[in-house]
Amino acid sequence: MTTQQAEQAQPGRTPGQRQGPLSHIRVADFCWMGVGSVATRLLADFGAQVIKIEDRNRLDTPRRLPIYKGDLRSYGDEDANPDPDKGGLFNNYCRNKLGVTINMKSDSGRALAERLISSSSVVTENFAPGVMERWGLTYDRLRELREDVIFARMSGYGHSGPHHEYRSYGPVIQAVSGMSFISGLPDREPSGWGLSYMDNQAAYYNSAALLMAIFHRQRTGQGMEVDASAVEIGISLLGPDLLDTLVNQRPSRRPGFPRGNRSAHEDVAPHGVYPTAGEDQWVAITVADDAEWQRLVAAMGRPAWADEQRFATGTSRREHEDDLDKLMSGWTSGLGKHAITELLQAASVTAGAVQDPRDLDEVDPQIAARGTFFDLDHPVIGPARFEGTPISFSETVQENWRSAPLLGEDNHYVFGEVLGLSETELAELEAEGAI
Repeated sequence: MTTQQAEQAQPGRTPGQRQGPLSHIRVADFCWMGVGSVATRLLADFGAQVIKIEDRNRLDTPRRLPIYKGDLRSYGDEDANPDPDKGGLFNNYCRNKLGVTINMKSDSGRALAERLISSSSVVTENFAPGVMERWGLTYDRLRELREDVIFARMSGYGHSGPHHEYRSYGPVIQAVSGMSFISGLPDREPSGWGLSYMDNQAAYYNSAALLMAIFHRQRTGQGMEVDASAVEIGISLLGPDLLDTLVNQRPSRRPGFPRGNRSAHEDVAPHGVYPTAGEDQWVAITVADDAEWQRLVAAMGRPAWADEQRFATGTSRREHEDDLDKLMSGWTSGLGKHAITELLQAASVTAGAVQDPRDLDEVDPQIAARGTFFDLDHPVIGPARFEGTPISFSETVQENWRSAPLLGEDNHYVFGEVLGLSETELAELEAEGAI
């Protein structure tokens, strides 16, 4: 489907005046993958005109990943000829944004990018260090184009230091920052993480950094360069384990530690994830003190084993945690995870079903009541679900005006109406492959 056909099919995709606290901000967004795209998505959700800059000859990875609506293909399976406008992950990352294509290997393309930067108050990128420099887009050059520009740079290791040129993705960042090392089950190898967790965590730190830079400029009139290191962000998430190592010289991995789902620092037991009725169904239960233990015992119908002396206090329950977990599993395995959650929460016992995506989207009444998910239409994908921003404001709403842009969908709007190029100039740029 061409851009013109898409606009005819869905007139609401035509850009217009944005609403929200960031509606005065225009972002020239060179970001790709998750960490950059999610960071600028938050700005787009609340009114910023985020213009995603892409290259037709080097598609953004989320465009290439064959995560298609209605397709049961596994996450890692490849599509030999992916449809760049069909990818669900790209659609999620780039909602509420405009999309243009620029060939940065072309002199005309680089000149066009500089013209767009001159018209933007924020420039963002999360390439490997050196890419923007090869294009001549240093902070000094950006300040020549726009004196008060905010240049937000997001990379794995930061843009200084002996490793600043190292390549990285989310799982690598998790390993280098120490997060993978402290995860897993007792006396087992580090487990790593099931997804690129740091892509999303680093993205939100980057969003906060962007907002601080915008606030600073509003107060002083001065822009700045922002250099965010995902490795350092990962280190900041280590929490008490890092403190324990630094202060007590206690190693992160030692016999019996990490403790998996069990409490690491307090006599809290039971504290874990237990099997429930059904295939691969689980419930998390945490009992913080003896009073909560007695409420749990009552809710379970006071089984005989629960009155044994070895389970009388938090300290003794923790000492016999292996036996306690086996007995707890025997009780939980006969009930559904949601039924257990409702039963224990009614008894003021901390518990929650281990939910999969279907639970979140179709079952959980709390998520439904909060409006966490919403629908947007798309000219290729059709109606699709998105997750919203997990914060609600009394005076500000997330403006969801459009699903992700088709490849180059907004070239004529951005280069024509925003930058003022004529149709003849646009045709020449298209003919020479600059856009």
